[in-house]
Amino acid sequence: MAHKITGGYRLFSIINHCLLLLLAVSCMLPLLHILALSFSSGSAVTAGKVTFWPVDWTIAAYENVFGKKEYLAAFWISIKRVLLGTTLNMLLTILIAYPLSKENSHFKGRTLYAWYFVFTMLFSGGLIPWYMVIRETGLMDTIWALVLPSAVPIFNVIVLLNFFRGLPKELEESAKMDGAGPFTVLWRIYVPLSLPALATILLFAVVGHWNSWFDGLILANRTENYPLQSFLHTIIIKLDPAYLTPKEAELAALMNDRTSRAAQIFVAAFPILIVYPFLQRFFMKGIVLGSVKE
Repeated sequence: MAHKITGGYRLFSIINHCLLLLLAVSCMLPLLHILALSFSSGSAVTAGKVTFWPVDWTIAAYENVFGKKEYLAAFWISIKRVLLGTTLNMLLTILIAYPLSKENSHFKGRTLYAWYFVFTMLFSGGLIPWYMVIRETGLMDTIWALVLPSAVPIFNVIVLLNFFRGLPKELEESAKMDGAGPFTVLWRIYVPLSLPALATILLFAVVGHWNSWFDGLILANRTENYPLQSFLHTIIIKLDPAYLTPKEAELAALMNDRTSRAAQIFVAAFPILIVYPFLQRFFMKGIVLGSVKE
């Protein structure tokens, strides 16, 4: 029997879509403003003429950005951090969440282990002990100092283990009857069926590593070892004249600090803008559709 669409439902849908559109536009406007600033001349920006469309179009700010060896080096460090850190995060999250998703009858002490991980999320030794451990292990000024301390994101483990617990137990039981071992069940059944959850925690891991800046400041003694966000922090909060080159001085008439910073911010945000649409589609998928036939 077809559901009758009432006038009230149509009105609700129209209002709902308008509100969502308004919210989406409000989220996009700041990014559009930054993009417009990056392509505008310094005089137009100083005069306050730029809103959401470039004025006196110029790419001087981007020439300045991609001409900075320090900026490109920091960009590459962030790329390496995302690749290494995300791979390690996903691997350890899956391997920890799978056994913790079992019942106590199948994994004795499961509750104790689960609370052990939860405890580390609620309580920590503090910033100074954390720093001292990293320093004494010789990780300072290396990419591993940015990756290993956050190798096991407990929140992601909780998200994934709860997703695993929602999968039909009949799938694992039938696989074991066919002779499948735990790793076969995990990688050939659980992981393929968990794409929505995996896409979510993958996005958390990528954004977390890419946007992290504080650990780079305190775990790197030399600025050439800064990841991109730590490097941006040093030049956006206070532009360092030491980074200026003769070529940048020639471009000074076409740009100012705001256009340069806007270009660097947009370049830093661009990878996340590219990655997100490919992962977002998994959020809308149903959970284990058609996995169990009655």
